[in-house]
Amino acid sequence: MFSEIFLKRPRFAIVIAIVMCLAGLVSLKMLPIALYPEITPPVVTVSATYPGASADVIAKMVAIPIEREVNGVEDMLYMSSSSEDTTYSLTVTFKTGVDPDMAQVKVQNRVQIATASLPTEVTRQGVTVTRESTNMLAMISFVSPKHTLSSLELADYVIDNVKEALARIDGVGGVDVYAASSAMRVWLNSDKMAALNITAADVRNAISSQNYQPTLGKLGAAPNDSAQMVYPLKTQGRVNEVKDFREIIVRTAEHGGLVRLKDIANVAYGEESYGVSAFADGAPAVSLQVKLSSGANAVEAMKKLRAELKRLEETLPEGVEYKFNYDSTDYINASISEVLHTLFETFVLVVLVCWVFLQNWRTTLVPLIAVPVSILATMVVMLALGFSINMFTLFGLVLAIGAVVDDAIVVVERVMHLMETEKLPPLEATRRTMREITGALVSTTLVMVVIFVPIACMGGITGRIYQQFAITISTSLVFSAVNALTLSPVLCAYFLKPFKTAKKGPLAWFNRVVNSTANGYARTAALFARRISVIALIFGVILALNGSLFNLIGTSFVPNEDQGVYIANITLPEGASYARTKAVVEKVTEKILTQKGVRGSIGVVGVSILAGRSENTAMVIVDLEPWAKRKDPSMYSTNLMNEMRAKLTAETPEAELQFFEFPAIQGLGNQGGMDFRLQMTAGMDYAKLDAEAQ
Repeated sequence: MFSEIFLKRPRFAIVIAIVMCLAGLVSLKMLPIALYPEITPPVVTVSATYPGASADVIAKMVAIPIEREVNGVEDMLYMSSSSEDTTYSLTVTFKTGVDPDMAQVKVQNRVQIATASLPTEVTRQGVTVTRESTNMLAMISFVSPKHTLSSLELADYVIDNVKEALARIDGVGGVDVYAASSAMRVWLNSDKMAALNITAADVRNAISSQNYQPTLGKLGAAPNDSAQMVYPLKTQGRVNEVKDFREIIVRTAEHGGLVRLKDIANVAYGEESYGVSAFADGAPAVSLQVKLSSGANAVEAMKKLRAELKRLEETLPEGVEYKFNYDSTDYINASISEVLHTLFETFVLVVLVCWVFLQNWRTTLVPLIAVPVSILATMVVMLALGFSINMFTLFGLVLAIGAVVDDAIVVVERVMHLMETEKLPPLEATRRTMREITGALVSTTLVMVVIFVPIACMGGITGRIYQQFAITISTSLVFSAVNALTLSPVLCAYFLKPFKTAKKGPLAWFNRVVNSTANGYARTAALFARRISVIALIFGVILALNGSLFNLIGTSFVPNEDQGVYIANITLPEGASYARTKAVVEKVTEKILTQKGVRGSIGVVGVSILAGRSENTAMVIVDLEPWAKRKDPSMYSTNLMNEMRAKLTAETPEAELQFFEFPAIQGLGNQGGMDFRLQMTAGMDYAKLDAEAQ
């Protein structure tokens, strides 16, 4: 008998349980926290810049060479690209389970081949390949409430000091700055240039040739043996001031005169681009969109992000502040907290039920010890398999709490029954019990495990999302059986003592009710056992009702939850100016900030979460109050979003407004709901595709 080994060596069983608990506590500390298991396919992003080029030119000169080489890369599922004015972006999605680092290397190699076919201006700017996913980790805004820094100075500080520091954080895939850095702007006078026969290319070449830092070497350096000193040679180098740019010589006239830049152009210090700006709660700001790296853990990345911002806070210029306009981990932490609360409630209920039925603290303690031992031991397996603490593993543990005590309850109840009816001492009663029920314990555990193991073998995203749930609950059941065969017999043999059941009081009344119910159930079961046809009819009716009700219940992959945020996407007619778009954003933001339940907003002009960058698009991300302050159903995110959609759609006829929430699983698209796209086939052009879409 297996349990006999531990009954003879009780310390051995106790040590095993202690080791399982300690290993579980260590593993619990090391397990990452996530909302769902890692199921999103790895994503690699290719980005390129072609200054001054239109979207059509980029599609022909940049997109075609890159996509021709990248298409068909090993383990690729699909790819999608976006060609906009001056910028190009290609997103390559790989099969679930592919190593993101290897996916990046594969794409990088293909892009390197395509580099030779790209325009010189593109290769000079550089083509970047990153593991940047579509997951938005956070939106952060920097403001200067006292106007100690101008908008341009604040943008330069954030780009030079904050952006690169955040981009280096492990788990951060990329940082987009919604503000323009400073630049020297040259406004050409076409009439003067035509009179002097000067082209824009002549101006560009003149600026490039006279605005660089030459390296002249040193005087007296080896192999000159006679020199006793070495003097590095320096020149004025790059031009930084407006007055110096104005003096750049564009051409030398035939009569010896000089044509300087100030003669044919107006030179001013300004923004590199005037097409993008951000507003935090309606006030001008420099906004940062921090994206999660493909395959990274959002909670861990956010911890590091906040720690880095805390460090940078000490060096911020006087009067500069930052604020989180959106934190994706707020919803994750709140969801995990709710499940942990449910886990605690489940344990308390199990304790109460065990005590009410067993009615003795010693007999109650034996099965309850199985809970921490089994749960903590399961943590070790979760860590070894690369699992995380997420909604599905916690759901498995919630179910397991009620199941893991069953084996121990069977042991302790049988031991108490033998002690009470046959007056056996605890040790002998335990030995006899284990001889009788060991086979039953093992077989029932195997039956339960067989129910869940096939779920872990399912394929696709559905299989991956339920795999951790199935393995978690199966592992806890196995450890429960091990505990019932090792520790529980030892506790029964050396810890239990005979006791008398209550003869009066609430517990005695409870016992009479339970006995009466059990007797009634036995008589009813015996009655129906003689009428098999009636049982078959009742079973058939129940089965038919189940089928009917199943068809009435809606289905979804993952239920949509209140994530504490919704987005308003704004699109104006094609060709609408930046000023018009900005006016609409200000109008929309003003209305949104007056809505009850809204904590703040971040509006970005010139950027759309759906259509990329364009002067006629914008987006407003609305941050809602914490869930504790929005318990009324009318304050749920979907209801608030629908209320604002109805209001703003009627009041903003000059723009098309789209309201949506983030997808339930970050990484599976940019928005919740269905993403429907039309793909152009051979023989079609963009005009015909647009007509078909309309």
